Amino acid sequence: MSESQTDALSEPLYKAEGAAIGAVVFFSSASENTARFVDNCDFQDEGINVYRIPLRPKDPALNVREPYVLIVPTYGGGSAHKAVPTQVKQFLNNPDNRQYIRGVIASGNSNFGEAYCIAGDIISAKCKVPFMYRFELMGTPEDRTAVRQGLLDFYTKAREPVAATV
Repeated sequence: MSESQTDALSEPLYKAEGAAIGAVVFFSSASENTARFVDNCDFQDEGINVYRIPLRPKDPALNVREPYVLIVPTYGGGSAHKAVPTQVKQFLNNPDNRQYIRGVIASGNSNFGEAYCIAGDIISAKCKVPFMYRFELMGTPEDRTAVRQGLLDFYTKAREPVAATV
């Protein structure tokens, strides 16, 4: 029996150069702020596959089966109830996708006050993963450097063998 279209494994938007050490999954609205941030990080050059959660419901569902860090914008103008985009909720509601999340990075608008990047707090709490970084709108060059290096360090450390204790 073959997998249905909704269960087929997705191909990365940007495939890692060489052997993949991990992945980034991101969502970006029509504003493309998060997409520009991810594009400028060049994660694939560090061996990190990059996947994009589809914006439109008619697009094929994203199905990821490798460890990933989620990069998500905060919606809702300061309302926690509306902070996580619907498309991200749908992606994470698939247990096969959710089991591979290893951390979350969020963008936001500091005008949201206490709700700045709250989508990261919500996802971190619900999925029991670390909230690794937050950045404003499209991020700065310093944000991109910090995230790129942070993910490289994170995935490199995750691959190191753990010494057995006796």
